Amino acid sequence: MDNVTGILRAICTGFTDSLKGAMVLFYMDKRINERLRASPSGIDRRSTNSSPKVALKGQRESKILKRTIQCCALNGGVFWASILIFECGLLPLLKHFLTIIFGHSPGMGMTVWSWTQPFLSLTFGTVWVLPLFLLSRIVNSLWFQDIADSAYRYRQGRPLLLSSVSKLIADTLFSILVQALFLGQGMLVSRIPLPPIGDLLALIHMCLLYALYAFEYKWFNMGWELHRRLTFIEANWPYFVGFGLPLALLTQLPNSHVISGCVFSILFPLFIVSGNEAQPVTGTCDFPLKLFSPVIAIANTLFNKTIGPVQHRRILD
Repeated sequence: MDNVTGILRAICTGFTDSLKGAMVLFYMDKRINERLRASPSGIDRRSTNSSPKVALKGQRESKILKRTIQCCALNGGVFWASILIFECGLLPLLKHFLTIIFGHSPGMGMTVWSWTQPFLSLTFGTVWVLPLFLLSRIVNSLWFQDIADSAYRYRQGRPLLLSSVSKLIADTLFSILVQALFLGQGMLVSRIPLPPIGDLLALIHMCLLYALYAFEYKWFNMGWELHRRLTFIEANWPYFVGFGLPLALLTQLPNSHVISGCVFSILFPLFIVSGNEAQPVTGTCDFPLKLFSPVIAIANTLFNKTIGPVQHRRILD
């Protein structure tokens, strides 16, 4: 009974911690920049007339709130809004015009619309949605990293990172592969014939994956390698299930995967800040949830066949 109570408490704590980024966000920039102005290292000694503003620029002024607003503007104000305008404005308006033009022959109007609507949707998706989606992924990744680095310096100081550039690159590539496989695993378990069980397992997968996304920036800056990050999540899964739950639920509301991606990109900066501020609850569960183990085994096999077992062992050691 105590174990169940501890698990539920850890889930609730993770859920609460995930929402703190929305509050911290509004004063973090101010405190970081005030700290830079007050720091002796922020003074430009090459000039006796250097002002606090000049010194602040030399130390890279924090732009966490600005980057978050930019994410909202790009993904919500441009990307998502353009899709809504096209689907809820342009297409219905065009269909209305065709109805007026072919009012005397409804069958002809529906025939023309049956050809026009797929063509316009395909053209819009190819010419606008796909390029903007790819561009937004690249821009978002840069902004996410900027937010994470600024938040980490505010709370922890200078990032430690990994011991070598080659190890850093290999760890990043292996992490991307594991995350992609884990996402696929979550989609597979959602197909379990028993809907409640399949839906619950898929939700747990998404919660853990989103928690990994949010905490990975912090752990990466702390010098944690991938196997340590995944082992920590598996051992303390109740907290991370709770932490990833809000984002998992909110991204499941839209029917479109593209709009779901927009929702994720708009909210994710808040979870990066929350993950950086959070102190995970540990030791509440006696058994680890080994959901990452199957995809790690698959990723190990793929890496062994491509780069060789010796080089792969160096990555994980």
